[in-house]
Amino acid sequence: MDKHREVVITGMGVASPLGHSPETFFANLLEGRSGISNITRFDTSAYAVHFAGEIKEFDGSAYFDAKEIGRTSRFIQYMVHAAMTAVQNSGLNGGKLDITRAGMVLGSGMGGIEVFSENAAVLDSKGPRRVSPFFIPMSITNMASGMVAMRLGWRGPNWSVSSACATGNHAFGSAADQIRLGRADVMLAGGAEEAVCAASLSGFASMRALSRRNDDPATASRPFDSDRDGFVLGEGAGVLVLEAREHAERRGARILGVLRGFGNSCDAYHMSAPLETGEGVCQAIEMAIQEAGVPKSEIGVVNAHATSTPLGDVAEVRALGKVFGDHLKSMKVHSTKSMTGHLLGGASAIEAVALIMTLNSGDVHPTINVVNQDPEIRIDCVPNKRSRTSARFGISNSFGFGGHNSCIVIEKGA
Repeated sequence: MDKHREVVITGMGVASPLGHSPETFFANLLEGRSGISNITRFDTSAYAVHFAGEIKEFDGSAYFDAKEIGRTSRFIQYMVHAAMTAVQNSGLNGGKLDITRAGMVLGSGMGGIEVFSENAAVLDSKGPRRVSPFFIPMSITNMASGMVAMRLGWRGPNWSVSSACATGNHAFGSAADQIRLGRADVMLAGGAEEAVCAASLSGFASMRALSRRNDDPATASRPFDSDRDGFVLGEGAGVLVLEAREHAERRGARILGVLRGFGNSCDAYHMSAPLETGEGVCQAIEMAIQEAGVPKSEIGVVNAHATSTPLGDVAEVRALGKVFGDHLKSMKVHSTKSMTGHLLGGASAIEAVALIMTLNSGDVHPTINVVNQDPEIRIDCVPNKRSRTSARFGISNSFGFGGHNSCIVIEKGA
């Protein structure tokens, strides 16, 4: 294993409530536009929550014919779009590539949950012979990585990870390791979710995990605000192209960023609540920074997990304070989820795209809906209006049910 083999980022792709290209996605973030509104996909009148970060305009016909679209889960369609966009963005589809040394780690928190719930209902009402023959391949979480590989013909390391909301970061860390271990030169990494459906909406609402601000959905996701009352469900996908630096430079690739470090831990505490001391989060952040070999004083931006939950936002900021001390006062700590909602397994994937674009442009998108900042949260959360940074390094945090904590350190492109 060559720990000094640098892993660079050469391509990005997204499918999100704020657009399906990195450029459109980031432009909408900078404008402070909310992608959260009333759900149109199904009737929510009987539900406690009526809104989400729903993808309302998505065309999968570039990658799937009409028959395939009807038998392919939305999370797979989102992932294929994000992955193929990222590959095109990287320039890899225009040159020679050793397909045995190109692979992917693409994950999902819940996979084809809509297909699963629909077929469970068919089984109950119409019997086993009416269950779709595509039920299993449409619902298993690893099928997205399989589908992407089939389209690209890449035969290198390939698997799926599933760690709830930490999935994307875990995919980045796992994929980078394949490059550092010398098993691959190029890896796709990311996550996707199709969570805006009846099953997940009702499940999260029953947990009382979701905001119930039905009268004003666009202001429902309000990280760091005193009146936050839960997260907002979202959906979509994000994918990065990770590449060994020497491989990228040999083909003249544009370097968008460097994946400097990855850290992860487990709270080992509760199925859904964070450890209030923030110790597990501290451990993950410290691990990522140590691997990156970057002085804490040079990290200027945090794309926070910041889901808009009463306990979670405070616990994360408490952890950041323990890690960075007084330096935290000079850092930008913002939340993409204030505009997209929480994409669960796709969250840290699209947030990595936002961080890369922030570092390269110097533009820091706002955390919207901060009306009364929580007095326990003493940070520059970039409230309501975009800002600027000259930071070379940033981190992105992502935490999942089960106590899974993750953090990546990214350096801006060179």
